[in-house]
Amino acid sequence: MQLDINLLKQAVSGNAAAFRCITEYQPAGGLGDKVFPPTYEGGQYATEDRVDPETGEVSPCVLLDSVQSQANRMELALLDAHRAGKVELPLIVANFDQESLLKKFSVSSLEAPHRVADALFRDSLLGDVMFRKSDKGRVLDYADIRNATDIFGLCPTALVFGLWDSTGPRGGLGAKFQRALVSEMIGMNAVQGSKTSSRIDPAQITVGAGTLYTRKLEKDNAPDWTLDSASGSKKLGKDGKPSEANHGNVTPSFVDGGFTISKAVQTTVLSLAALRRLRFPLNGEAASKPDVDIAARTTLAALGLAAGAMSRTDGDLRSRCHLFAQEAPVWELLNEPGQTPVQYELNSTAAIGLLNDAIQMARDAGLPWEGEIELTPSDELVELVRRSQELATTSAEADK
Repeated sequence: MQLDINLLKQAVSGNAAAFRCITEYQPAGGLGDKVFPPTYEGGQYATEDRVDPETGEVSPCVLLDSVQSQANRMELALLDAHRAGKVELPLIVANFDQESLLKKFSVSSLEAPHRVADALFRDSLLGDVMFRKSDKGRVLDYADIRNATDIFGLCPTALVFGLWDSTGPRGGLGAKFQRALVSEMIGMNAVQGSKTSSRIDPAQITVGAGTLYTRKLEKDNAPDWTLDSASGSKKLGKDGKPSEANHGNVTPSFVDGGFTISKAVQTTVLSLAALRRLRFPLNGEAASKPDVDIAARTTLAALGLAAGAMSRTDGDLRSRCHLFAQEAPVWELLNEPGQTPVQYELNSTAAIGLLNDAIQMARDAGLPWEGEIELTPSDELVELVRRSQELATTSAEADK
């Protein structure tokens, strides 16, 4: 079945527990091709045993994309759709375009780690007032699940992907909204392999060609190292070998790296139960109205479904981890316990149409839906960024 706005509204206003979508992938290189998962502290992979749903047996698995990473990919898919003019989303944008910066950039609420509550927005100005002290920013001080109206209008994705206002004036007691949309990708029956490294220097520079020393004075017409030991400079790097300046051959070697898997599985769950906890009173009223609540929840559900549908079109997770779906995504509605879930088709185009219909429903109900809000970083924040950029160009230790 095709999922339309009426069916979605009916699911949200009823007792259905969740939508879920389980999609199987294979490496773009085919079955048996190696994939490289993300690495964590100490260069470790996230491995664990899980029960294979098909066989019921315990299977060694490796995490291919975490819940946090999946959320970021979904938010970027929404941002791309917004910038392409396919859907109009509320967006907060801090523009770092000051002349003093070496690199200019912008950060939106669909890119910032803490979404609307991120420190980059906290330390920026809306007009001539700090964002958190402005009428828009102050909504974070009193928002909660019983009064999520202004967050809905300012940053609705925070109600879908979760929010914790831990950087605000209340610290750990700040507004907190649980994730309603959770997604993860794992590799089943994972077997770890090895990866190699080597390099042949086209200039054939050898280790005995000389010892490299750091150059005391910077020169625009000379490298930052010298072969002249008389200058009193210390050896470059650990021992002054040409390899310290990335010259010379790299001896072929191998270490643990990558996995072969029987399949990759992406599991996405949109909790309708979590959305039903949110209430949306209008015009400062103490209580919300059922029809307004349903309109807001339906819009948030459509937002989550659109994010999940659009993010499935790109399986290129990272270098040497390109996955291709083995089937068209199917969304299941978990409605009545013990009954077979109803299945719905929802591709990217249909998901955008569904979201636009839901947004119009929300506006008709009187709910806020802001446009783009541009912030200007404070002078102190700009200077902090400038110094960081300057350090990054001169020191490999800048990010420590």
